[in-house]
Amino acid sequence: MNELRILIGGATSKLFHLKEFGEALEKQNSEYMLVHDIDVVSGFPSRKIKDWFSSRKKFDKIISEFEPDAIMVDRQLHFGLAATKTDIPLFVHLRGDYWSEIQWAKETLYSDPVMKSVLWYKNKIAEKCFKNSKLILPICNYLKNIVDTKYPDKSRVFYQGIDPSRWYPVEGMKLKHPCVGLLQGATIWGKAQEMLILEHVLQKFPKVTFYWVGDGPYRKNILSKLEKYDNFQWLGALQYPDKVREYLSEIDIYALISGIDMSPLTLQEAQLMEKPVIATQVGGVPELMEDKKTGYLVKKGDFKDLEEKIELLLNDNRKSKQMGIQGRKFVKEKFEWNVIAKEFLKSSKDFLDN
Repeated sequence: MNELRILIGGATSKLFHLKEFGEALEKQNSEYMLVHDIDVVSGFPSRKIKDWFSSRKKFDKIISEFEPDAIMVDRQLHFGLAATKTDIPLFVHLRGDYWSEIQWAKETLYSDPVMKSVLWYKNKIAEKCFKNSKLILPICNYLKNIVDTKYPDKSRVFYQGIDPSRWYPVEGMKLKHPCVGLLQGATIWGKAQEMLILEHVLQKFPKVTFYWVGDGPYRKNILSKLEKYDNFQWLGALQYPDKVREYLSEIDIYALISGIDMSPLTLQEAQLMEKPVIATQVGGVPELMEDKKTGYLVKKGDFKDLEEKIELLLNDNRKSKQMGIQGRKFVKEKFEWNVIAKEFLKSSKDFLDN
């Protein structure tokens, strides 16, 4: 007998990881069906006008044929809204502090009246998904505490899982050493602006090259301050996972310089690649590493703390290597997909039985 039949809807950028999750569920005697959410059902607001008039025929057909015990959404759009109009329990996977991100969007990219109205409508859909869900799955304990203040007694932590077998040393990319590698997006200003403290750090370490892989609407805000330094290089976005694996193989230290983060997958990947890590002590980041064992946590906005930790790792190769080895062990034990899938099924059954 199957543990669970679950229909999963997500964005194109997340289908790779959701497929890994589904395959882990199959190993636990469950079934899954994975779909690109907006290909199944969409509506206003959307960049494509034809999507404003999307019907639910495709959605209803999938429900009728697959007969899921639960529907899981990886973002709060029309697919989730359609799920709330069925009798099937809805699980909402929450990757970030949605409410803070909405506020940042209002103050930056969505500040004009037209975009504010679009954001208002999107928020209306999202809140219906949250309110009518059976279970909300925040990606870390830090985020769970935020969810619990808004929707008490309906959340369980669902950490981002990972397949360690995909992360191993490879050759291909050549970088200048010693180097520090950043791998993070610039899509949310509350996260990306912390990178600006690197202005001080770049001057402190003129012989260390800092590479940034990532992109987003705030890229220019970052590069306008940092690209004037010869020891800072932006590499753009890299193909995932192969080119990312080459990049992580080559760097000496991984750094996550973020104003807020919940469960950055790159922090897990860097540890699996046995790299010592340095990360800003914000949000759920401390849950993804072991301070002073797999790397160092640094205080937000404290460039001197960051400089000190970089210096420690650059001057102690033995310590750096030990941290890398411990990092891979830590991530495998806590975040491998099979571990995450078992915890998910336990939480799901508890909620479905109530």
